[in-house]
Amino acid sequence: MRALKVERSLARFGAARVASGWRPGAGGKVGPLRLAEMDLPDLPGPDWVRLRPRLSGICGSDLATVDGRSSQWFEPIVTFPFVPGHEIVADTEDGRRVVVEPVLGCVVRGIDPPCPACAAGHAHRCERLTGGHLSPGLQTGFCAEVGGGWSAALVAHPAQLHDVPDDWSDEAAVLVEPTACGVHGALAGPPGDDQVAVVIGAGTLGLTVIAALSRLRPDITRIIAVAKHPVQKEMATALGATTIAAPGELRRAVRRATGSWILDSGQLTGGAPLVIDCVGSADSLADALAVAAPGATIVMVGMPGGVHVDLTPLWQREIRLAGAYAYGPEPLAGGRHSFAVATDLVADAGLERLLTITYPLDRHAEAIAHAATAGRRGAVKVAFDLRSEKRR
Repeated sequence: MRALKVERSLARFGAARVASGWRPGAGGKVGPLRLAEMDLPDLPGPDWVRLRPRLSGICGSDLATVDGRSSQWFEPIVTFPFVPGHEIVADTEDGRRVVVEPVLGCVVRGIDPPCPACAAGHAHRCERLTGGHLSPGLQTGFCAEVGGGWSAALVAHPAQLHDVPDDWSDEAAVLVEPTACGVHGALAGPPGDDQVAVVIGAGTLGLTVIAALSRLRPDITRIIAVAKHPVQKEMATALGATTIAAPGELRRAVRRATGSWILDSGQLTGGAPLVIDCVGSADSLADALAVAAPGATIVMVGMPGGVHVDLTPLWQREIRLAGAYAYGPEPLAGGRHSFAVATDLVADAGLERLLTITYPLDRHAEAIAHAATAGRRGAVKVAFDLRSEKRR
């Protein structure tokens, strides 16, 4: 079968990091990603099934990997060579159409008894990502044995599979996994009364967070979205943002919405009680700290790398900084799983519209470059179309 695979090559990772500093997405040409012929992955256990992907999205963690900018934190919990792609809609061999919940927790790894997190349904907090009958890998798309969505075939455990409604398009289905991440981030902040929420970033994650806040959080009455590009501003407004602010206008927008005072230095005395950072850069975290009210919660949904930020306001204003990785049971949604909530949200909010363009595997370098500059080029989500791929 044909697949895009990432090899462990310090030279190629280094070349990608240098090239992507000049042009985001350049790692798709010079980095560790290669189109290759591979054997079909073996089934790791008797319950496992083979999948044939239809569509597989390109997300920020994929881009960071291809551009050589992933954190070294991930080194012990990935296995090379791996096939990327964890936003997947696929067919099973018995004719089901499914989306994949990619986390490789204890149940998937055959670990019994499971760790306490997995036993409580929180596989995304699994303590044993290097155990069981699989090699290290935090998710499908980062583990050599299971494969990934950027290929003609992969394998999955039944616990990872969620059926797609018959009347859905593939384009809607491929948005379920990223929407589940957005749901998890939107529901991570504590509830309050008549709250202002700030969402920094209006790519796929930011837009799904906005859709979730506006439809799932009745306590959030105003949403200030930070967006750079016209398509992002348009989508953010359509999905429920009440105010759109350019990055340089965020403090003024929050001051107006919350009635905060502003000091001569430009610092706010108050701010928003909930700030969701969907970018994960030093600049976005600094902006989040600048507009978070005393006692506020900042939720990191975008994947950060090594960042250097002045954390004085975190300490002085007793701000809570929380991560929101993947998905799990959602207390603010009555304990329903993020994937179930996301499936409803994709339909209710029409999130199929976020998928802008698809590419075949042959044009992977072009696809990566497009995804890395999506907002500037009038796009949101970019995906690979595997529907014409043959499983050899």
